[in-house]
Amino acid sequence: MGAGVLTRPYERRDGALWCEGVPLEAIAAAAGTPAYVYSANALRERFRALDAALAGVPHRIHYSMKANSSLGLLRVLRAEGCRADVVSGGELMRARRAGFAPDHIIFGGVGKRRDEIRAGLEAGVLLLNVESGAELDLVEAEAKAMGVVARIAFRVNPEVHVANAHEFIATGSRGHKFGIPWGDVPSVAARALASKHIEVAGLDMHVGSQLLSLAPYRDGVERLAELARGLQAQGAPLRFFDAGGGLPARYDAEEAPDLALFAEIIVPVVQQLGLELIVEPGRFVVAESGALLTRVLYRKPSGGTDFVITDAGMSELLRPSHYDAYHAIEAVRPRGGMRTVDVVGPICETGDFIARDRLMDDTVPGDLLAVHTTGAYGYVMALTYNSRPRAPEVLVDGTRWAVIARRETLDDLVRLEAETLDWKEST
Repeated sequence: MGAGVLTRPYERRDGALWCEGVPLEAIAAAAGTPAYVYSANALRERFRALDAALAGVPHRIHYSMKANSSLGLLRVLRAEGCRADVVSGGELMRARRAGFAPDHIIFGGVGKRRDEIRAGLEAGVLLLNVESGAELDLVEAEAKAMGVVARIAFRVNPEVHVANAHEFIATGSRGHKFGIPWGDVPSVAARALASKHIEVAGLDMHVGSQLLSLAPYRDGVERLAELARGLQAQGAPLRFFDAGGGLPARYDAEEAPDLALFAEIIVPVVQQLGLELIVEPGRFVVAESGALLTRVLYRKPSGGTDFVITDAGMSELLRPSHYDAYHAIEAVRPRGGMRTVDVVGPICETGDFIARDRLMDDTVPGDLLAVHTTGAYGYVMALTYNSRPRAPEVLVDGTRWAVIARRETLDDLVRLEAETLDWKEST
């Protein structure tokens, strides 16, 4: 996708792996394993690079919180001037607790409940992204009941061809659940423009995640611009053109996304429309900042497979099992030598693996491993399956580090469960 200048936050010093100015061995010794580690400066660098690339047009960068909604990371990004994109009432709460102003928040999501719509309207978010005619009816009803005007954007399914790393992260092709189908937009928009309780302020698309090419952006932007011109001709008070997210992270030997080309595709179109650009990166901002630390528990040969059993598995990193995703793995302090192994966790599932048939550093029980590019869709998708407490999150900033989410305890696992039952009689 073109050469990039973005650096990787993990490097070796004296044979051991460090995050910024902190040795990973020191973090593991103090915080235990498994543990998620993030580089604050990697977050800042990626936000600043994208911000600079889009300098040719008024723009807003709304970080897609579904990638990682940790308050500690959100506060780093907010301090940089980043805004937030949320897809649930819980993420809206997190954004507000992290200090984001209501008008710095976009509320999307294909299945917002009535109470979530009401929460967005009460908070005064910048935009509620409407994804269907049925949702428009519900937003209008809530706005009318509250005596307010709901400022919305239509999320449109641009119905373009998208090449993604996995079918589950494609969102902008015909037949996907996301967005208003292309052909339905004019009729839905006409209803909105006729309402006293709806302000149509923007158009939005999201063609998918981890895009293998920028071509879908070009196709999608052209289709969204066509709709924007039509709505402007009908008198819609459009202010925002939302190109969504999808910029990729590097999991293996991929090149960094070409931000200059990304800007070349989007900026001229938005300038011609006279609108403010919104982009919603998630994985691009946070994925490469993170590493999952895990210790080797056992080595186990079985049926011709050499298993490395670690204290992290699908409960800490679901992506390999769910998406057949690749994550680089290396010993924090290699002993020398390489072996082809399956790296598996302690979960009682055959699908519990981090890597299969992987040539990597040879290890023995007790060795510390770093699983890379886990800043996105790591902790945020973590499970307590098999009643395993979730691991802590650690933020590194220069030569200092802090726990930003503590390790769950066994008591935390049953905190919401009733010790005694308050039975109700059926009438």
